[in-house]
Amino acid sequence: MRETLKKCLVELVGTFFLVFTIGCALFPNGGKTFPPMAIGFILMVMVYAGGHISGGHYNPAVSLAAAIRGALNWRDFVPYIVAQFIGGALAALLAGYIVAIPPYANETSYSMIPMIICEFLFTFALCYTVLHTATSEDTKGNSYFGLAIGAVVLVGLLATDGTCYGAFNPAVALGIFTMGITQTKLILATLLTNFVAGAAAAGVYKITSND
Repeated sequence: MRETLKKCLVELVGTFFLVFTIGCALFPNGGKTFPPMAIGFILMVMVYAGGHISGGHYNPAVSLAAAIRGALNWRDFVPYIVAQFIGGALAALLAGYIVAIPPYANETSYSMIPMIICEFLFTFALCYTVLHTATSEDTKGNSYFGLAIGAVVLVGLLATDGTCYGAFNPAVALGIFTMGITQTKLILATLLTNFVAGAAAAGVYKITSND
């Protein structure tokens, strides 16, 4: 139990900083930032910081993929995603307090089908990359896994700008909802798509991996 709590705390902290960075980078109170770079880099940093303890998921879809793959014990799956959702929600509340979120933000809308396609593809890419770089015996002990994982998010955000929320992560989707920059039906679709993509990535990993 103590070991699980330690891992969950790491997951909460990492998810908190990811979502908090998203909120502050997207709405910088008049400052000039490059949100995709900030978001990709904070994920990379948190993965390197906590990966040796919890696996550095910070993403319920990644945790689902890891559980299906066998890299995460199923009894830890629910505590992991609870910690991730709590970390994301707390970060969103704090970011919403600190940062001036424009009143028009909750009017953000995307076309449903393109949004689902983009969220699926890059959540799949993220989970697939995590499994191959951070859980595979073939790449065990490598020093690039954090960079690869952060880079997937950076590329996804750049590629899908204006098409979807660029969550690729149910905890981020919840954070976006908490900050009031989404519509309920779109965030529910995003959450479901992220989980389905994580499961799909685990299935493809099982087929293609040498483990």
